Parts: sequence; structure tokens; C-alpha cells
Amino acid sequence: MKGTIMSKVWFVTGAGRGMGVDIAKAALAAGNKVVATGRNTDTVTKAIGKSDDLLVVKLDVTKPTDVEAAVQAAVDQFGRIDVLVNNAGNFYAGFFEEITPEDFRAQVETNLFGPVNVTRAVLPVMRAQRSGLVVQISSTAGINGGEFVSAYAASKFGVEGWIESLTPEVAPFGIRTMLVEPGYFRTELLTPESTSYAQSTIADYAEKTKQTVTAWSGMSGLQGGDPAKLAKALIQLASQTEPPLRWAAGANAVQELERKAQRLLTEANAYRELSSSLAHDDANA
Repeated sequence: MKGTIMSKVWFVTGAGRGMGVDIAKAALAAGNKVVATGRNTDTVTKAIGKSDDLLVVKLDVTKPTDVEAAVQAAVDQFGRIDVLVNNAGNFYAGFFEEITPEDFRAQVETNLFGPVNVTRAVLPVMRAQRSGLVVQISSTAGINGGEFVSAYAASKFGVEGWIESLTPEVAPFGIRTMLVEPGYFRTELLTPESTSYAQSTIADYAEKTKQTVTAWSGMSGLQGGDPAKLAKALIQLASQTEPPLRWAAGANAVQELERKAQRLLTEANAYRELSSSLAHDDANA
């Protein structure tokens, strides 16, 4: 019920399109207050609508001044931040040799350092409250790398390691974390607004690049996952006293995690004897 003590303040990045819109709407529908952010506030307002429980704030996650101003605006309006959803991101696709150094760096800047910037600004608020939840939207590409996604996977693997390491640091202050690894959802990730393909410049990759871009472009808008259902499930998980540290979102995401877990076990056992024989001889004396 709106206005009750159960109402929380959600701070959602990348709320102008894609999954961020669904998360913001679901949080509002559940009776929460929402700070919805994006690089273009008109786009955010158009996507989500208007509500007394909604504050729309301009935020480019790569700009520290934007971050500080957005967090301050949230606190000024609602007094606290209970749930941070780091959702803003983009996608630079292509074979590693053809992704320019500038684009590779830009990918990491947005998908890793962006949420790092926002979380760094929000954590003091949560520590003062002695409560909070940091939700980091990752990807199955943060669990299993693959061809054509080297830059994206690098950014998401970075996110995974950062959040895993952050978790025990903030737990003593009542702050929890949750990594969300969506599989194939019908979002705008594969649209021209979110995906940038590397220019095909190397003949050895040309045919495979053409096939991949054609296949992915054809898949856009036809992915099996429903982002509205993901958003509703996320609201449910975030309301728990102990949210999961990692949530595989979608049946194919569960399969990806299982596949990685099995591969790690296989690799750990493949050279167990050799791996276990590397201690100094005096350690066994």
C-alpha cells in the first residue's frame, strides 16, 4: 500500500528504454517510490509516465557530476535510497581484432565504471541507513564468454568480480547485493540505439561477421524472455530479507550457469595431480 512503511525508494539507471522501464514500472506498481534516471529525461518520462511517487532525473552514468547530482536529488526528494538498480548499459559487438581500442574502452567505461560510479555515490547513503540493496544487472555473458562479445563479456565479467568482492565489504552495514544474469529477453539491446557493430575490416572475419549481424538483427524483438515478468520477479526477490547473491533470469540463463559450473569442475579435475604438486618440497617435510 502506498504511503506505508513498507514502501521503499528505488533508484533505477537506464530507465528510458528496455529493461529499466519495466523495472521502474513494476516498482511503482508494487507501491514503491522510484527515482528513474536516464540521459534524456523526456525519454524517461514518456516511457514511464507520471506519478507522485516518481522522480525523473538526468543521469549519464559515465559522468561523476551527473551521478552526484542525481543521488542528491533522490535524497532531497525521498530522504533515502533503499534499492539501487544498476541497469544502464550498451553493447559493442564484433570480433576482438576489429573492435577499436576506443570502443573496447567505451564498453568497459559504460558497463563497468558506470555502475561503479553510481554505487560509490549511493553506498554512503545506505551505510548511514544501515540498510540497502545493490542490484547489478549483469548478463549470461558475465558467466560464459563467446565469440563476437569479447568487449561486452569483459565488462560483465568485471561487474561479476566487483560485486562478489563488494558483497562481504558492505554486509556488516546491512547492505546486500544481487547479481542478475538475464538470458535472452525481448528488450532493445539488439536495436541500433543500443548495439554498435565493429566495422568489418579483416577478410578472415568478413563472412562470419555478416552471418552473425544478420542473425542477431533478425532475432531482435523475437527473444523469448518477457522483461515485464523479469521485473515483477525482481521486485519479489528484492523484498526478501536475504535476496539471492546471484539470480539467473530465464531458463536459458539457468542452463548457462549449469554449463559453466560443470566446465569448471571438469577443468579443476583435469590436471588435479599436476596442480597439487607445485608446493615447495620443504612444505611437505
